[in-house]
Amino acid sequence: MLLKVKINGEDKFLTIAAGERLLDLLRREGYFSVKEGCRQGNCGACVVLLDGRAVNSCMVFAARCEGREIITAEGLGTPARPHPLQEAFVNAGAVQCGYCTPGMLLSSQALLAENPAPSVEEIKTALDGNLCRCTGYVKIIKAVQDAAKRMKVANGRKI
Repeated sequence: MLLKVKINGEDKFLTIAAGERLLDLLRREGYFSVKEGCRQGNCGACVVLLDGRAVNSCMVFAARCEGREIITAEGLGTPARPHPLQEAFVNAGAVQCGYCTPGMLLSSQALLAENPAPSVEEIKTALDGNLCRCTGYVKIIKAVQDAAKRMKVANGRKI
């Protein structure tokens, strides 16, 4: 089956198998920020943005993505020009082992796109499906707050 999809701003035509999960497709195509954790939609390691909404890619059939836009952590920023969320996570020390970081970044991006000034409780709710065993979430929440401030000041342009 041929799938037309936009990944990180680039139009792609990909051959997929019936029943193939989006997680497996993305990893096969080299998007290694998308991690496999639980395979049950409980850990958030495989979160991507699907049409701007944070979803667990292990729970989405690739065929359901026809004509849609997918953003992975590779699509947020580059080493030369990191996204404000990426900078904030590094500066706050919210990356530790890094396994959960891509999912945390994308869940945070979905939140900030919808709510540019979230409360701590709103951040906790948005990150509820992302498990982290290293940081205790304090630094992650601080990073999201800092990124929200940076993004607000970014000369009115949406990042």
